[in-house]
Amino acid sequence: MFRQMRHVRRWTVLLGVCLCTFAACSPPSGGVTRGEANVESIEILILESFPVQVQVIARGYLPDGCTEIDQVSQRREEETFWIEITTARPTGQSCTQVIVPFEESVSLDVAGLPAGTYTVDVNGVSGTFTLAVDNVLEEDGG
Repeated sequence: MFRQMRHVRRWTVLLGVCLCTFAACSPPSGGVTRGEANVESIEILILESFPVQVQVIARGYLPDGCTEIDQVSQRREEETFWIEITTARPTGQSCTQVIVPFEESVSLDVAGLPAGTYTVDVNGVSGTFTLAVDNVLEEDGG
């Protein structure tokens, strides 16, 4: 009898795991919830070329298995580049409750910028880079 109860418990646990897995993959019941991605760190890479190219690598995590990166946008105000990484998640969907790491690479529009120090802010995490010379490709005058 105890052996039968053990088998029933195993099957109950297995059935629960299967239902939970199925629920995590079920279609959403409503719209989309949008938010801001959790950025933990950024890395600024200055590529060896001329004109110079600058890439920002943002690393962070998504709060569950259903949330995805939605959009990555950038704007520049004087010496500061503002990068916003937004997320989207189906509203009302059952999801795996595990954080999911992400990495996004963003090329900054630095062509034509004068020499100087610039700040990059990605969802509140910031860093700086310096252009040693004007980032302008000079044309031959001849």
